[in-house]
Amino acid sequence: MTKEGLEQLEDEHRRLRNDERPAVIKAIAAAREHGDLSENAEYHAARERQSFIEGRIMELEDIISRADVIDTSQLSGDTVRFGATVMLADEDTDEESTYRIVGSHEADINSGRLSVTSPLGKALIGKKLGDSVEVTTPRGTKSYEVVDVRFG
Repeated sequence: MTKEGLEQLEDEHRRLRNDERPAVIKAIAAAREHGDLSENAEYHAARERQSFIEGRIMELEDIISRADVIDTSQLSGDTVRFGATVMLADEDTDEESTYRIVGSHEADINSGRLSVTSPLGKALIGKKLGDSVEVTTPRGTKSYEVVDVRFG
């Protein structure tokens, strides 16, 4: 994963531990004061939220402890590798799109972060500037040309 990806996960972990966990504990305590817990919707909602928070904290601790951080600022060249920002041109429509190749835990296609394990991510790895890449999507096969490769 990238350094930025690790920092985002650490920030989320810190927020859950320091803000969300204490807030849900207070919500459970307040709901308990309303009496009969079997029919107390606030109590059940707070317990469900607590369960989600604790599960996410454990998941983040596992991911962070096993993270292999790659310093992409030291990379260069015109070959697509992990951490590269790649500009693609759709060979049918000439529409351009830009993606950064990142780890699966930090991928967010809406933000232009493409997982290295996604079909397009896998197809791009090892391609050079000017190469064509074909990817099978649910809507059929798409062809792209690698227009630009940047690092850092």
